[in-house]
Amino acid sequence: MDVLELSRELVGIPSHDDERVAGDYIAEWLRERTDATVRRDEVGNVFARKGAGPTLALVGHHDVVPPDESQVEDGGYVLKRRGDRLYGRGSADMKGAVAAAALAFRDAEPSGELVFASFVGEEVGGVGARHAIDGGFTPDYAVVGEGSTGYSSPGTTDVAVAHKGRRGSTITATGTTAHASEPAAGTNAIYRATEAIEEIRGLQTPVVSVAGERLEGKVAVTEVEGGSAMNVVPDRCRVTVDERTVPGERVPLERVEREGVEWTVDQDLPPMECTDEAFSESVLEAARLAGEGTPEHVTKPHATDAGWLSQAGTECVICGPAEPGEAHTADESVSLEVLRRCREIYRHVAESWP
Repeated sequence: MDVLELSRELVGIPSHDDERVAGDYIAEWLRERTDATVRRDEVGNVFARKGAGPTLALVGHHDVVPPDESQVEDGGYVLKRRGDRLYGRGSADMKGAVAAAALAFRDAEPSGELVFASFVGEEVGGVGARHAIDGGFTPDYAVVGEGSTGYSSPGTTDVAVAHKGRRGSTITATGTTAHASEPAAGTNAIYRATEAIEEIRGLQTPVVSVAGERLEGKVAVTEVEGGSAMNVVPDRCRVTVDERTVPGERVPLERVEREGVEWTVDQDLPPMECTDEAFSESVLEAARLAGEGTPEHVTKPHATDAGWLSQAGTECVICGPAEPGEAHTADESVSLEVLRRCREIYRHVAESWP
């Protein structure tokens, strides 16, 4: 079975509501085609292990975001090949990479312990990765197969050594109601929220340098909700804040807290940075050997499961077939040539590192 066949099988399995069937297929495929130890955990993650020594993990996820109407037919996913590209929900994000990693795992003669891991729930905050880490899954090194193709130049499969995280939070301002004809009789929660918003606008966003790139944090107020009627001084106002975090630093949003203003964190997806230069260089060398062009170390603008693994102590890089702008789209697709390339990258890394 080649990478096209396995990708077609995986992409064709619906897994936006329930990942179990896709996970069952991956686990059974590994049991039938390898001598590795294969297991499923309580939430549906799939693991396979072989070899001994320092641990290198090839990491992906088999859940997908809900498909576009055009990507579904008779309850199944629509799958098409046009030229050198495979189209369908999950082709780029990221069942194609899972297929490449599974084939590399099957074929590699690893220099240490090689682990294949495919998680559930990546698209909803890293549910599977967090469960695995809580259960002791902390490989020494990991290549996460999220997209890194086309960052330095079109068609080139680069190696991402850092990515931003995301912290979503809520500011809740409270006050006391009064009739709008006598506003001084109450305390306007919207005014308190407005003061907090102005404070956020004045906060300095952190900037770090990774792989020669300037990685800047971002923060934005994205929703404001408050008030009950035109003639009532509001006693409550809710503000949501989206923050894109960088390795090592955060915007000090706690400064908005004061009387009548509370700040709570709703989601905190961690950023990632690889600090092992020898490891990141070895993956970059594998990318050079397997592909055309001149791959580079790059950074990604959004969070992945690599953030959770990095936070737990695993040295991570990201190397995968998806190109910017492909994931989550109505015409999501992946290059078959790049899938084959990623398979070779993963195999080479497994056989040469550590």
